[in-house]
This record gives sequence, C-alpha cells and structure tokens, in this order.
Amino acid sequence: MEQELKSNFDEFEKPEIIRRKLLPWWIKVFCWIFMFMAICAIGSLITNLFVPNVNLSLYGFSTDTAYSGTGIFIISIMVLKGFAAYSLWFEKPNAIMIAKIDAIVGIAICIASLFILPFSAGKDHFSFRLEILLLIPYFMKINKIEYEWDNLESI
Repeated sequence: MEQELKSNFDEFEKPEIIRRKLLPWWIKVFCWIFMFMAICAIGSLITNLFVPNVNLSLYGFSTDTAYSGTGIFIISIMVLKGFAAYSLWFEKPNAIMIAKIDAIVGIAICIASLFILPFSAGKDHFSFRLEILLLIPYFMKINKIEYEWDNLESI
C-alpha cells in the first residue's frame, strides 16, 4: 500500500534545478574573483601586522595601511563582495538579496568616488569609475533572475 501511494506522488515531484545555472558565465567568473579578493582582504589585516605597507584599492579609494579608516572601509567592501559571491556560488536562499545590496552599495560608492574624491583629495581632475559599467548590468541580471531563484524547490 505504501509503495503504491509513493508511486502516485512521483509524477508530481519536480526535478531539482541547480540555481547556479541561472547565473551567466561572467557572474560566475566574478564570483571566484571576489571570493579570492575577500580572502586577500582578510589576509591583508594579518599581513599589515608584520609589514608596514599593505596597498589596498577599490572603487578609487586607496590606502597604504589596512588599519586606517579607508583601509577598514575597503576591506569591509571586499568582504561584502566576497560574501555575495559565496552566497551566489553556493546557491544560498538569500543570495539574491545580498547580491542586490552588494550592487547598490557598489554603485553608490562609485558615484560617491566620482564626485567626492576629486574635491576631498585635492585632485584637479575628474576620473570616471569603469566599475559602474559592470555593476549596473550585474544588478539588472540579478534582478531578472530573482523570481526564478526564489521559486525553485529547496535543494
């Protein structure tokens, strides 16, 4: 009786879908880059204990030491990007929300570096951040796959 009941429900089971297949190849590549970058960012904190200069740079912000306001800011952004990449790669249920936060924060920082850095650093030139040209399509693609990602069966 139990086997007969089980076989009746087999036709309703959905095949498991791998969420990672929803990601385009370029996001998969950046997932690995940012996971590695997050590990390096955490490693820079340890390295700066033994070496006086550790060069960090992201979105136009740069510093020579990890233990400064700018250094902690850069490291925290790198860790956020690494966490978003980890969540996407390992198909976490909240990965889309984290990736959207990562994209919005990245876009906001790029815009801030466009307008704030030239005035605060005393530089006389305007520099356009090319990262924003990747962050906007990243946000749009993540937004596009959100429904399908969230409505898959639990894996």
